[in-house]
Amino acid sequence: MAKSQAAIIQTPSYQPWLVGLLVLLVYAPSFIWMWERWFARDSYYSHGLLIPLISVFLIWQKRDVLKNIVPQSSPWGLKLFFASIALQLFSALFRVYFTSGFSLIFMLYALVLHFYGTRALKELFFPISFLIFMVPLPLVVITNLSFRLKILAAQLAVVALNHMGLVCVQHGSAIVMRHAYVVVEDVCSGLRSLITLMALGSLFAYGMKSPWPKKLALFACTIPIAVITNILRIIFLASVGEIWGVPYATGPIHEISGFIVFFGAFCLLAAAQRMIE
Repeated sequence: MAKSQAAIIQTPSYQPWLVGLLVLLVYAPSFIWMWERWFARDSYYSHGLLIPLISVFLIWQKRDVLKNIVPQSSPWGLKLFFASIALQLFSALFRVYFTSGFSLIFMLYALVLHFYGTRALKELFFPISFLIFMVPLPLVVITNLSFRLKILAAQLAVVALNHMGLVCVQHGSAIVMRHAYVVVEDVCSGLRSLITLMALGSLFAYGMKSPWPKKLALFACTIPIAVITNILRIIFLASVGEIWGVPYATGPIHEISGFIVFFGAFCLLAAAQRMIE
């Protein structure tokens, strides 16, 4: 028994790298799909390329802790490995790249468990799980969420504008005012900032030295913060269009307001972290 354990611990150092290279080759179509979605026009995942880089950085930060972990293979490693392969085969057969992305994350869990053990996975669980933010949602889900968010944003913006004295009515995702007609397009639904802010919020929560309930509470705050700040942007642009004219609302002000709103969301997230801690 002792010999078998020693054999497990003394796994040749090249084996994890060799298996990792084979995994990259198996998931090459998924990487190509993600790359195309990241750089597509009006992509909701333009941040996708940064996610694996951040994940690698988080792992690098734990380098001293990982060096002190004695590799000990877990029997769950191979089980999860074959489950991941099965999910990948299903994804390849039906060309469902979204599930293939999840399969890749499960595969990374499996490799860590098999070659290094449960203690190593405990340290690497968040850096690996963070990769979920690089996997684009299916287009049908994106379309549905975007539609619901832009309708909600238009409804709440109309209520706020009327209370401000700027009379307007809602027609679908359009806001009809006396001198302006503002349409909340899909790209202005707030879904893009919501996805990005959720990734950022998970990093904020990860960095908190607090119990898990507080971490989850901070992560949950990203949803109302993203929705509210986007509605404020729509209110601002509609007000500009009504007072100074639509061309002003669709020009450079439109682009600049997007950066300002995201910065405001970042500040609100930081403030929420302080309050929760």
